[in-house]
Amino acid sequence: MKIRQNVRHWAAKKSLTTPVVGGVVRSKLVDLHTSVFLDKADETHREERRDHLDDFFDATFDTYVAALNAGFTEAEAREITHVQANFDFYNHGWTEMMEFPSDELETHYDRHAEFFERHGITIDDPLGEFYPADGVAEAPSTPEKLDDPEHPHAEGGFADDVYVEDGDGNLVVGGHDEPSEVDVGDAPGVEK
Repeated sequence: MKIRQNVRHWAAKKSLTTPVVGGVVRSKLVDLHTSVFLDKADETHREERRDHLDDFFDATFDTYVAALNAGFTEAEAREITHVQANFDFYNHGWTEMMEFPSDELETHYDRHAEFFERHGITIDDPLGEFYPADGVAEAPSTPEKLDDPEHPHAEGGFADDVYVEDGDGNLVVGGHDEPSEVDVGDAPGVEK
């Protein structure tokens, strides 16, 4: 999968694994992810999906931290959460929000199968054991879109590894090394 990586991602990683500031950053990251993906949705469906996406993305940050604790790199851990989101989008027929084509779902699952299986994550159950105790808000599906899926925001051909684009547009397989000094003040939601 193709993702971006910059100083804000490193700062978010550090803050999400740091007490106190982590909650503030998590809330801001949920808002950011919901906003980004709602912008990809058909305008007539945006608001009805908001609460679902907020709940879903909030749960994926538990997955992110678990993946980091399991030894995945920042880029790999973040990719895992994006794969989860794409499973959820597919299950709801929200193909216009997907980041990779639906015919790559199994390939992305297989790349992280060991982690997914350990945590009960499947394409049909994208949160697995990270499903929150208080649930995830329901949102209407558009299953008719699965008959002839359109993926205007998807980039295919990146299913064999995590591809990271830096701020200069350079593409690196596997991601970048973590900087030696990371300031949590650069994380979304943190006031300097």
